[in-house]
Amino acid sequence: MHELTHFIDGKMTPGTSGRFSDVFNPATGEVQSKLPMASADETTNVINRAAEAQGNWGATNPQKRGRVMMAMVGLMNRDMDKLAEALSREHGKTLPDAKGDLQRGLEVIEYCIGAPQMLKGEFTDSAGPGIDMYSMRQPLGVVAAIMPFNFPAMMPLWHVGPALACGNAVILKPSERDPSVPLMLAELFVEAGLPEGVFQVVNGDKEAVDTLLDSEIIQGVSFVGSTPIAQYIYSRACANGKRAQCFGGAKNHLIVMPDADMDQAADALVGAGFGAAGERCMAVSVAVPVGEETADRLIDALVPRIEKLKVGPYTDGDDVDFGPVVTREAKERILGLINKGVEQGAELVVDNRDFSLQGYENGFFVGPHLFDRVTPDMDIYRTEIFGPVLSTVRAGSYEEALGLAMNHEYGNGTAIFTRDGDAARDFASRINIGMVGINVPIPVPLAYHTFGGWKKSMFGDLNQHGPDSFKFYSRTKTVTSRWPSGIKEGGEFNFKAMD
Repeated sequence: MHELTHFIDGKMTPGTSGRFSDVFNPATGEVQSKLPMASADETTNVINRAAEAQGNWGATNPQKRGRVMMAMVGLMNRDMDKLAEALSREHGKTLPDAKGDLQRGLEVIEYCIGAPQMLKGEFTDSAGPGIDMYSMRQPLGVVAAIMPFNFPAMMPLWHVGPALACGNAVILKPSERDPSVPLMLAELFVEAGLPEGVFQVVNGDKEAVDTLLDSEIIQGVSFVGSTPIAQYIYSRACANGKRAQCFGGAKNHLIVMPDADMDQAADALVGAGFGAAGERCMAVSVAVPVGEETADRLIDALVPRIEKLKVGPYTDGDDVDFGPVVTREAKERILGLINKGVEQGAELVVDNRDFSLQGYENGFFVGPHLFDRVTPDMDIYRTEIFGPVLSTVRAGSYEEALGLAMNHEYGNGTAIFTRDGDAARDFASRINIGMVGINVPIPVPLAYHTFGGWKKSMFGDLNQHGPDSFKFYSRTKTVTSRWPSGIKEGGEFNFKAMD
């Protein structure tokens, strides 16, 4: 049995708590490694070590920090296949999905090469008689990133990259479900030139998390996960005087107007709803066709596409559309919600509750499911299922469809498919959701824009990556400066005037 480690002061370091968590192969259901769970004392030691390393890194000029990011890009590209295989083995997603996970994280590291530009301050000459004013952006100090299982490469890189580029030391607490890739990335950062101790990886559970939240040394906390945990971490971090950004759940609606290209809309829904087994915070989980005729056409287009989806382990190659969900508990929860949907009166058009994969009967596979005639009072509509389940809610009008998305407690992402420019502009303007797609099913911004939802999908003032990330991981200091003049008439310098 392989035993994983923490990453402390530039090297893999065994745990000392004596507590371990199982890391499964989701395709087989077998335990493939043991992960040490850090104690409060271990976590405190890591925090102290990071604080010792941060001073010199924070004093390093932004160009040199940017060069570390540049080197990291090259190393990730060099090791892309190895990283993707490790990611798929622990998470279960297909290799193309794993490489996409890595690529979207890599793009943020590329953005961080521009740290000198992002960290420039402002200057005002002669704000008053002999007075200049200028501002500078400085690191927070030591920050923590508590990351989810569904993107074990992308999510850590979205936070660790900007935090390091700003001059902070970072303690990463990855998901205990798939920790190997974060540990591998930590090794690559050191190879890229990052000083030892500036990036630490501590594995753990609530004990480690609470230690990070309560530490006086930690100045900022980033979290991605479920809304209840996001609220908990945000509240506790803020109560302890920390800067916090916490990203929670989602229930993303895709509105299909009567004039939409139905084949395009159906293809988009299948990819956005079932890719990565639906374990994406930007997955489309609700289709909202406007009008009965539109709904009938959409269902007719969806059913054959969904029935053709191939579910299997990543080792089956590129023919697999999606793999297993991450744990047995996740599988049981998803199937429980599907059964609840049937009990509450939704029409299960594509039913794969009895799905079983020959040779992988103990794996955590869930087949694709399609519901029709779902209503807003049903559990499958209100709850983030986080699995390969697409619900169809029929709307009688555009206003009703708009209201469904606007009235849901989550506000991460949404989309509209239409040929009508007026409808698209109205939708983008009025919708109270953070990321909007127009004929784009998963509107994830590129690295130089910011990523973040509204309502109960996000707690805090600043979003992930883009300019917001540099604002979050640094703070502004403003200096007002006055120097007495030592210049006499005629241009002679008067040194006594400077005494």
